[in-house]
Amino acid sequence: MVSIPIAPRLAKLGLVKTVYLARHGETDWNLARRWQGSTDIPLNDVGRAQARALAERLRPHRIARVHASDLARAHETATIVAAELGAAFDGTSARFRERGFGVFEGLTREECEGRWPAEWQAYVDDFRNAPPDAEPAERVIERMRAGVSDLAAEGPTLVVSHGASIRMLIASLGGPPPAPILNAAIFRLRLEGAAIAEIIELA
Repeated sequence: MVSIPIAPRLAKLGLVKTVYLARHGETDWNLARRWQGSTDIPLNDVGRAQARALAERLRPHRIARVHASDLARAHETATIVAAELGAAFDGTSARFRERGFGVFEGLTREECEGRWPAEWQAYVDDFRNAPPDAEPAERVIERMRAGVSDLAAEGPTLVVSHGASIRMLIASLGGPPPAPILNAAIFRLRLEGAAIAEIIELA
C-alpha cells in the first residue's frame, strides 16, 4: 500500500477524485497459468461469477461510471459490473490494457523458464524487466497514469484493467514492488488534480 495525505485545500476546490481500479475476472489462460499479455482471451464462467461478486463488493462505494481496457476479459468484467450496479459504462481504452509480454505470451511459467532461461530469470528478479518484444515498463506506466488522470471527476469511477499494468502503476509510486494481483482485486486511488496521491488495496 502507498498512502499520501491529501491536502484539504484541494478537496475544497473539487480537485480530488476517487477512482477504483480492479483486475478482470478469471480466464482459461489464468487457470492454466499462461501469460496473456495483449492476447485477447475471454472470461470463463468463473470469471463472470467473479465479476458479479466484484459488483457486490463495490456496491457500497456508489460507483457512478465504469471504464475498461479494450481487451475482452476486462471489457466483459466491466459491462457485468456496470449492469449489476446500474452505473454508466463509458467504454474502453487501450491505455488500460495489459502489458504486452512479447515472447512469453501463451506460455506457462515453466515453458518461459525452459525456452527463455536468461530472460525469465531477469523477469523473476524484477517484474519490470521486459522480455523480448514486450512493452517497456515505462510505456505501461505512462499510459496507465495518463488514462487514470484524464478521467472526468463525475462521482466514484471504476476502471477494469489487468494485473501487470496495475502492479507497474503501484510500483511507480514508490515502496516495495507489490505481489501478483488476484483476479477481481480492487484498489482505491485518490487523485489531486492529475497526480495520484493515494492508493489502497481494498479487502
